[in-house]
Amino acid sequence: MYHVRDVMTDQVVTVGKNDDLKHVMELMEKHNVTKVPVMDNGNLVGIVSDNMITKKLGSVRRRGNMPSGLHASSVMEKDFEIAHPDAPITDLLPKVGLAGLTMIPVVSKGKLVGVHTKANLLHIIESEEPVSSVMSSQVHTVTPSDRLVHARRLLIDNEIARLPVVENGKVVGILHEAEIAKAFAAMLQDTPFEHQHARARELEVGAWMRNPVVTATPDITIKEAARKMIDEQIGALPLLDTEGRITGIVTRTDLARTIRFENNAS
Repeated sequence: MYHVRDVMTDQVVTVGKNDDLKHVMELMEKHNVTKVPVMDNGNLVGIVSDNMITKKLGSVRRRGNMPSGLHASSVMEKDFEIAHPDAPITDLLPKVGLAGLTMIPVVSKGKLVGVHTKANLLHIIESEEPVSSVMSSQVHTVTPSDRLVHARRLLIDNEIARLPVVENGKVVGILHEAEIAKAFAAMLQDTPFEHQHARARELEVGAWMRNPVVTATPDITIKEAARKMIDEQIGALPLLDTEGRITGIVTRTDLARTIRFENNAS
C-alpha cells in the first residue's frame, strides 16, 4: 500500500503572497512547474497555477495593468484540499481528472511538508496495456499561424492544458497555458494601453510554441509512456502513426486513472 509520503514532492517551490506575478512566472519557468503554493509568514494561504495566470492576464489587458503590478494573492486559489503524509494514496485517486486544482498540498502539524500532483503518480504506474487503450483520439490542435487568443479559447472551452501545433499534417510544436501567459505578460509590458487589445489579437502560436516535441507511438505500453513523461518532464505525449501524423494524445490524467483500475481489480 502506497502512502502520500511515498510519492509526494518534498522539495517544494513556493512564493510569497506579495510576490509580483512576473517573479512568480519566472520561478515557475525556472523550475518547470505549473503550480506553486503561496505562503504568508510560513503559513499556506493559496495556490497559483499557470491556468489562473493566463485567465488573469487575458482580462487585465483590458484595464492596462502590468504583470509586475499584480501579486500572487491576486490570482491565487484560496479554496483547496490538503492531504496528510500518512494518508493512503487511494484516498487521492478518486480526485484524478476532476475539475479544479490538481496540486494537493501535503500538511503535517500545520506545516507544508510536500505537494502531490499527477506527476507523482507516474512513478507507481505498472500497466503493460498499450497506451492506445487510454489515449484521446479526438485531438484539439492549432497551426503556427493561428492566433494565441484562439488557442486560449480552445484551452478554456475544452478544459485542456495544452495544444499540439500541426503544420502540413505534422506535429511541429506544442503550446501550453504557460506560453500564453508569458506572451500576454510580454505584450502588456511592452505595449501602450490603447494598443493592447489589437496587439493581443496579432500574437501567433508559432512565435510562442515549444519545440521540438517529445512524441510516441500508440503501441507503447502505459508504463513506458509514464516513464517517458518522467524522463522528459512533460505532461502529455502526442501519439503518431507510422507516417508521422498525429493519431491521438495521452496525458498524465489518462495514465493516472489506470492506477485506480488496477487497484479495483486487485
